[in-house]
Amino acid sequence: MEARLDYTKASPEAYKAMLQMEGVVRRSGIDPKLLELMKIRSSQLNGCAYCIDMHTKDARFKGETEQRIYSLDAWRETPFYTDKERAALAWTEAITNIQTGHAPEAVYQELSRNFSEQERLNITFAITTINAWNRIAIGFRSVPGTYQPSASR
Repeated sequence: MEARLDYTKASPEAYKAMLQMEGVVRRSGIDPKLLELMKIRSSQLNGCAYCIDMHTKDARFKGETEQRIYSLDAWRETPFYTDKERAALAWTEAITNIQTGHAPEAVYQELSRNFSEQERLNITFAITTINAWNRIAIGFRSVPGTYQPSASR
């Protein structure tokens, strides 16, 4: 596999804007491990190998367990996630797959029981941002495997 283009150089201004949004998401107060689980799950649904590689590495770096990472695509069938995490993962799936179900009321109500209004908005921005990254990485064929996490992330 070969990348189609280097989007960081082809449009530095757009790339900078995406990085700024990513910074907002990271500073939003979402638990860092939950944020990585949401990013992995969205990337799984979108089939983004680059982002799956990146965010599984980031999740491990932040202390997430292998068991929870490996079970993420079947999270409903396991006892490994809290009610809050389940609500966020269900919302991640609903927003990522917005074309099928249009963010069902029951999923939103469960999110509302577990998160404040501000948290719900931040979670939705996080999901929106990883979906944008997925589309960029898939579209321009970012090659997975070379990314390494750092303390700055």
